[in-house]
Amino acid sequence: MCRTAAATCENLRFVLAAALQYRQRHLDRFSELQDSYDRIADEYCKRIFDELAHKPLDRQLLQRLANTVKSGPICDVGCGPGHVARFLKSCEADVFGIDLSPRMIELARRLTPEIQFFQGNMLSLEVADGSCGAIAAFYSIIHLTPEELPKAFLEFKRVLRPGGTLLLALHVGKETVHEDELWGYQVSLDLRFLELREIEEQLHATGFRVRETIERETYGEDVEYRAGAHTFSLRNRNLEDEIT
Repeated sequence: MCRTAAATCENLRFVLAAALQYRQRHLDRFSELQDSYDRIADEYCKRIFDELAHKPLDRQLLQRLANTVKSGPICDVGCGPGHVARFLKSCEADVFGIDLSPRMIELARRLTPEIQFFQGNMLSLEVADGSCGAIAAFYSIIHLTPEELPKAFLEFKRVLRPGGTLLLALHVGKETVHEDELWGYQVSLDLRFLELREIEEQLHATGFRVRETIERETYGEDVEYRAGAHTFSLRNRNLEDEIT
């Protein structure tokens, strides 16, 4: 009996140690991600803030999202310097933005002071349950690991009202690109291309329903980060109550 109890305690210590190590790696990775975007924020803003002027399909889908939401604000998750939120605001949408990088939030508040922007983590949004009419996540899930993606989708589901809409934009593919340097700045960024079937299965498992998936070719490397197919998916949260 004593040996069994001792073995059980040892197993518990092992599990606890493994869990703590996983949590620390998770915290370290997000700290690196935050630091990287803080370092490139000003250059990112110079290069990316006006990108929607050269992306007609993106503007069309955002305009349609703004027109679709009947109640509750739109949350721009991974908002960067706030250019997507700014466009949604120009479409007369009620919108706010959240980003991991404090420097990005500082720039967003300076550039568009009429919109509220908050620093936060998409895996643990400081947003009330069922309070958002929609979420726009434009290329903001590309840094998440396969294990983190379902957690993000569950968090999106939590903050959306019944029937709320999630508009995702992502890079299609199987590769992961690591960047140690970007625009002359030292960074540590993993950019993950995602397979549509896997994303759709994960979203369905967390209560989302695919309404529409649109795949386009790149606008060109002078407009966006990398060449390759890009996908926009308009998804409805509530399986029984679809927006019309």
